[in-house]
Amino acid sequence: MDESPYVLVSPLIEAYAEAHTTDEPEVLARLRRDTHLRTHMPQMLSGHLQGMLLRMLSQMIRPGMILEIGTFTGYSAICLAAGLMPTGKLHTIEINPEMVEFASGYINEAGLKSQVIMHTGDAMEIIPTLPGPFDIVFIDANKENYTRYFDLIIDKIRPGGWLIADNTLWYGRVLDKDAENDKETAGIVAFNKYVHSHPAVENLLLPVRDGLMVIRKKE
Repeated sequence: MDESPYVLVSPLIEAYAEAHTTDEPEVLARLRRDTHLRTHMPQMLSGHLQGMLLRMLSQMIRPGMILEIGTFTGYSAICLAAGLMPTGKLHTIEINPEMVEFASGYINEAGLKSQVIMHTGDAMEIIPTLPGPFDIVFIDANKENYTRYFDLIIDKIRPGGWLIADNTLWYGRVLDKDAENDKETAGIVAFNKYVHSHPAVENLLLPVRDGLMVIRKKE
């Protein structure tokens, strides 16, 4: 992806923030390094700051059921699972079998084999088969389908439950005059508008990393 003309957070500020944030667990530090060595798009990784935010949100909510749409190498799944109740489960969906194999090793190493259920395939087909209700849903998958994921999952989120969507500023491209000409950017723009006007939720768009839309389903 080309460089964006927008700088969401100064690299110096981000480095300072990371330096003053609790260190990653050793398994996540190795996972991050391995992702940069072995994958073509390591920037898809949640990373230290965002990962810690997801971890803390999960620890505050203490979910019994989590759904993640888009596993990639498993970093965010491990972070989110940190807040699970002792009998809680995290379902994670990944379309790429190679990434499923990659992620499963680290998820098992993190001691989460009994709590993380991995699904391989198209999320559009898998989501309807999952019963819920979910306390947290994290979306980090095909940007063109964000609104469709929302519609598929909103009734499976408990009242008062949470949905977090990644990449909702999309490298600043949501501000581009020709945003509608790029399918992924158009998908994010449409999702942000849709969520902001949806009567069943309240939302907060955070300029963290590449944008996190935090959504609460009304009770």
